[in-house]
Amino acid sequence: MPLHIDTPLLESRPLGQATGRQVWLKLDAMQPSGSFKIRGIGHACEHHARAGKRRFLSSSGGNAGIAVAYAGRRLGVPVTVVVPESTTDTAKALIRQEDAEVIVHGATWMEANAHAQSLRDDGTAFIHPFDDPLLWHGHASLVDEVVRAGQGFDAVVLSVGGGGLMCGVVEGLQRNGLGTVPVIAAETAGAASLAQSVAAGRRVELPAITSIATTLGAKMVCERAFALTREHPVESVVVTDAAALAACERFLDDHRILVEPACGAALAIAYGEPARLARFGRVLVVVCGGASAGLAQQREWAAALAA
Repeated sequence: MPLHIDTPLLESRPLGQATGRQVWLKLDAMQPSGSFKIRGIGHACEHHARAGKRRFLSSSGGNAGIAVAYAGRRLGVPVTVVVPESTTDTAKALIRQEDAEVIVHGATWMEANAHAQSLRDDGTAFIHPFDDPLLWHGHASLVDEVVRAGQGFDAVVLSVGGGGLMCGVVEGLQRNGLGTVPVIAAETAGAASLAQSVAAGRRVELPAITSIATTLGAKMVCERAFALTREHPVESVVVTDAAALAACERFLDDHRILVEPACGAALAIAYGEPARLARFGRVLVVVCGGASAGLAQQREWAAALAA
């Protein structure tokens, strides 16, 4: 059995009324690790465990680290996760809750990742949070499930950080004969490395992550994600932190599910920019989750924006 679960696929009447379209939600916030990350990370960890690796090592701003820690505990493999200083206390506690070691290093994920690379040895499998074909293959299972359920859709709305989810979704679309279905890729201002790369015609490294959506905080998207903007119909959209957080709050009211602003970026398109979906009849929104999005954290984000 895989380490991820088949998540619910629900029609959203509130979002349908907001957009004037039929909106379906793939609720990966319901994964056992709290986000879609366990799909690809679970697949990668199982692969490396079969190959005899004795430790998993990862770098993460939160959700990926939680997924690696969960996978390691389930597989009986020790885990070390290097997180940047921006990682929330809740995320660090959730990683430790899975019996993993947490090392805090650097102001950004890229600095944490460089330190993690220095800790590698022959018995260790490094689990990248987004840039690995093993991950993309696992994330593609999200589309497989929607297709198996028999639900058609004309577009996919999702959030982009480092680009792993987008890579996986496009792989899933292609292997299910849906290679022309557009992907609407949402980012928050201050973490919009994909949008800036598309505008520049080359991959751009952001000078810093200034968005509250720190789990979107890869200063540069992976090479494959950028390549897909030229190989697949991808529309890059940037929303404000305020719009992403407001979407999280509306989604909690509408569906009784609490997600983080990184996920709220995708929801903000459906709630606040219905014109972007006007040409589609049926829209699939990936509710990617966010394990550290507690009520106290939501209040902190709101206070930060108000300040």
